Order: sequence, then C-alpha cells, then structure tokens
Amino acid sequence: MLVYLRLLKESFSFAMNALRNNKLRTLLSLLGVTIGIFSIIAVLAAVDSLDRKITKDLSSLDKNTIYLMKFSFGPSEIPQWKREQFPNVKYDEYTYMKGVMTNTDQMGYQIFTKRESIKYDSNTVSDINIVPVSHEFIDIQGLEFEKGRFYNESEANSGATVIVLGNEIAKSLFEDAEPIGKNVRLYGKRFTVIGVLKKEGAGLFGDSNDTSAYIPVNFVRQLYGDNNTSLTNVIIFKPERGVDMDAYKDEISQKLRNYRGLKAGEIDNFFINVFSGFTDFIDGILGQMNVMGWVISAFSLLVGGFGIANIMFVSVKERTNLIGIQKSLGAKNRFILFQFLFEAVILSVIGGIVGLFLVWLISVILTKALDFEFVLGMGNIILGTGLAAIIGLISGILPAITASKLDPVEAIRTGM
Repeated sequence: MLVYLRLLKESFSFAMNALRNNKLRTLLSLLGVTIGIFSIIAVLAAVDSLDRKITKDLSSLDKNTIYLMKFSFGPSEIPQWKREQFPNVKYDEYTYMKGVMTNTDQMGYQIFTKRESIKYDSNTVSDINIVPVSHEFIDIQGLEFEKGRFYNESEANSGATVIVLGNEIAKSLFEDAEPIGKNVRLYGKRFTVIGVLKKEGAGLFGDSNDTSAYIPVNFVRQLYGDNNTSLTNVIIFKPERGVDMDAYKDEISQKLRNYRGLKAGEIDNFFINVFSGFTDFIDGILGQMNVMGWVISAFSLLVGGFGIANIMFVSVKERTNLIGIQKSLGAKNRFILFQFLFEAVILSVIGGIVGLFLVWLISVILTKALDFEFVLGMGNIILGTGLAAIIGLISGILPAITASKLDPVEAIRTGM
C-alpha cells in the first residue's frame, strides 16, 4: 500500500513538472479536456437549474390541473382556420360547470387581458400583468402573502374594486410605506389594496407573481363585456385526488358539449389542456438539451484525449533513460505502467478541474446578473471529475504500456 502511495506521489510530481517545464504545450493539450468538461457540466448545470426553477415555479400547481379554453397548449390536428373559429369560454359556462361537475376540488375562472399601468400619488408602475380571476384562484394557485389577504366570494362576484399586488409592484409604488388600505388607480378607477404577495423571484414562463396584480374577474367583465375578442377566457379545474383523469376529461367534454348544443359527429370547439402534458413537454425539451450537450461535448473530450495521449508519449520519450534506470534497479513493469497511468489521470483531472472552475465562475456571474439561480451541484462536480479521470485513464493506457515494456538496457543506451 505504501508503495502505491509513493507511486502516486511521484506521478503527481512528474505531472506538475510537465506543467512547469512545458507550460504552453501542456496547457494546449489540456485545453480539449477543459473545454469538454466545461461544455458537458455547463449544459447539465443549466438544465438542473432550469429544472429546479420549473419545479419551484410550478410547485403550487397540481399536475392534474385542467385549463378549458379555445387554445391548445400543444400541437393540434385541427386546422388553424378552424381553431380560430372556436368561441371563448363564457362566465355562464363556468357557473354551469360548477353546478354539474363531480369529483372537483376547486373550479375558477380567469381572463387573460392586456398589460396596464398602476399609479399611486406620483409613482407609476407600467407594463403590469393584470390577472382577473375568480375568488377560488387562491386555492388553485396556492398564493402566499407577505401581508393582507385575497378577495372573498362576495367581493369577487360583485366585481369590487379591490386589488392584490405583487411584491415588486408594492415596493415600487409605496416604497417603505404601508400599502394595505391605500388606493391605487387602475382602469381610471380607485382600487383598494387588500394584499401583497410574498417575493417569488423571476418567473421562468413570462411574468412572476412579483410583477402581477390580481383583481376580481367580474370587474373586467363589467368593463369589457363577455364578447370581447381581444380577451382570452379560461375555466380552471382542480380535480379531487385519485380521480381517473380520462374519465374526468370525458365528463368535462360531455357537459360542455351538451351546454353548447354540439351534435354527435361534430368536433369539440374547445380544448381540455391538462397541466401534466405541459410539464411533460418541458421535461422532453430538457432531456433533448442534455443529449445535445453530451453530443457536442464528446468531440471536445475526444480532442482532449488525444492531447493527453500526446503529452504522455512525449513524457515517455523524455524519460526513457529514467525508465531504464528504474527497471535496472528492480522496478516491475506494473510499477512503470501505474506511474504513467496515474500521471495521465492527474493531468486530465487538472484540466477537468479548470473546466469545473469556469462553470462555477460563470454560474456565479449569471446568478447575480440575471436574478436567476444557476446551481453547480455536487453530483455534477463528481461527474465532471470522474469523466476527466476516465479520459486520462483511456488516453494514458497506450503510452503507459509502451513505457512498461521498454527494455532497460536499450532504454539507458537511448537516453545516453
């Protein structure tokens, strides 16, 4: 055991000497490993960070949540011209479905509308995502409050001028002042602030709650009417746990078809979008990103492997005389073999560590610049180091075998 520890120490010393004595050659040879490890770990770290952000952003939503609307979340076999003729879902359809649907935990109504500005005294915040929703939305979305509350059923049904502000909006409008109970101007009306949401951070899919404002959906209905084509309406279903989703979707389809008077043979003029389908689509994209990262990085690792092999062949040639002396003093073939293998692995790992350091450095810079947390996990660090070691092992095997098979007499004579 002590022999191999001494061997490892000597191999490390030889690797360091190679770096010191032939800096440019060694660094250029290690560049392939550095770029390869950087490429793979950068892609994996980016995908992991996206996955964590998606999980965090969507953690409040049940994957079985259903969005009933005129648009589809994904591709559809129905021609676009026909889809454009689909009607918006209506508020009376929402109230009807609330009365007839079974196995439903919560059901809400939402309108997607244009962005607006909100004013308080001399302060104005522009380009705000206005979210008109029914009162059930808090139970569907799982909103968390820093202070205040969400509007109740009575306020929602009457279209009361009450508003719940995202954290960034509240800070921009009121700074350090107390926002609850204050009046802000929106749509030319005075809205009373009744709640401020907890800070959430940048949203991955457009706006986050920090830059959104929630108002009763019936206020927007009174303002624009139910037949405004510039708005998009959606009925949100949160089924009870354990429900057969196929049967539940069939029930939604049957009830709405009956309400709309669709005849047998006519296609549904609405889409039932299950949230899990959207998350599966995102998971597929992340998986493809992983594959592409591995494919692209494989070429860099191949070049890096040739670079390590080149260093080791040169090292064998330069130390031929030393190898002969070691053998003449009784060094076994496997001792010489392991010596060069360890050296190749150490050099490759050094290149890998540089690649990992670059990933870490860029992740820190991007996290501070973009308000998005890029994470270099311990799993990716271990993977990067392991890959570098494997590349060094594979690349160093031929030079190591060549060195171990040298004839001691010929090696000493060649060195002279």
